[in-house]
Amino acid sequence: MFPTNPTGAIWGLVGTAMPNFVFLWTLYKQFMPSEIRDYTEKYFYKMIGSVSNTVHIRFTEHTGKGLKRSQAYDAIRNFLSSKSMARAQRLTANESKNSKSVVLSLDDHEEVEDSFNGVKVKWSSNVKDERRYLTLSFQNRHREMVTKTYLDHVLKEGKEIGLRNKERKLFTNNSSQDYSSWKEGRWGNVPFDHPATFETSAMDPEKKEGIKKELIRFSKARDYYRKVGKPWKRGYLLFGPPGTGKSTMIAAMANFLDYDVYDLELTTVEDNSELKKLMLDITGKSIFVIEDIDCSLDLTGQRKKKKEEDEEDEEDEEEKELTGEGSKRESKVTLSGLLNAIDGLWSASNGAKIIVFTTNFVDKLDLALIHRGRMDNHIEMSYCRFEAFKVLAKNYLEIESHDLYGEIERLVEETDMSPADVAENLLQI
Repeated sequence: MFPTNPTGAIWGLVGTAMPNFVFLWTLYKQFMPSEIRDYTEKYFYKMIGSVSNTVHIRFTEHTGKGLKRSQAYDAIRNFLSSKSMARAQRLTANESKNSKSVVLSLDDHEEVEDSFNGVKVKWSSNVKDERRYLTLSFQNRHREMVTKTYLDHVLKEGKEIGLRNKERKLFTNNSSQDYSSWKEGRWGNVPFDHPATFETSAMDPEKKEGIKKELIRFSKARDYYRKVGKPWKRGYLLFGPPGTGKSTMIAAMANFLDYDVYDLELTTVEDNSELKKLMLDITGKSIFVIEDIDCSLDLTGQRKKKKEEDEEDEEDEEEKELTGEGSKRESKVTLSGLLNAIDGLWSASNGAKIIVFTTNFVDKLDLALIHRGRMDNHIEMSYCRFEAFKVLAKNYLEIESHDLYGEIERLVEETDMSPADVAENLLQI
């Protein structure tokens, strides 16, 4: 006897089989070797493709073997943000500046439909082996329109959305051991909201104006750098005693140019190869910073002879065995590797890049690291003199002149005090 409700029977059968399918699929994903999974999935998709009229285009988060973040991927993700918010069921929420609102994007293993000139397409977001990618699916009969018109529209709109919504950020590199677990890749970031400007910086006004003019020339010199055959980048060495405003100067430069800041913690970089990959992920219109470079690894002083290095390596290994530190992973970045990363073939990517080193002891640095052409401008951040004091007095006390200025001018010219020390004395809380 046939069931009185065939549709209900079918759905009942599906409901019974679904948990078993999910269980088997979980076992397959967990215990089946990746080589066999790849082989099986390859022929499964090939079999489906032979009977399907659907075309799929994949856009990966990183190009090549994960060396460089894909600009097309970012543009598409920007384009899909509004589509996802209106149509997708599962979204990823990211906090925007000051956590006042959130930015919604397509969650992993989620899909959304789009329509263009009467043609429907489907976008899906996936992750496999910790590699994210977006897939565009459409009917084969629309291939020419999608590849020649629709994709251009998506990339153009996505780039414009990215520029409108761009929020300047402060980046720091994730450690080599766990960067793959970060959704943003090798660099983690927070909103850059430092208040420093050239107007509030305590230094000689003429020096400030000179730096500002130089930065303006650099920001507009793309064609010039291309004409002379040089990468569009410029290096600055900020040196001087502690508390003289080196970090503040970096923030002022970033605010003046409206650039992002990438603050590299060199000691967490595993080796020279990892350093190059980090450099490739730095976007254009950014400031790349290594603060207190005299304290970063063994990059100071003159390079040693091979024999001396071998003897020191042996002593270090013996000391590690005695102290039990031999199991700790240490950075293998070398001076040569750093030089190639900032000034070699790898440095030409993305363009409009400013490189800044800071140090308290410039005499300790290897000359190869700071020579003109690599660090184009050496800026001494000196003790607080009278012109700098007047800036601080205006900032903290809103005073532009005073009867004691004559005596103060004589004293600050005779006394070596950092702007940070002077500011602390002027601070009224």
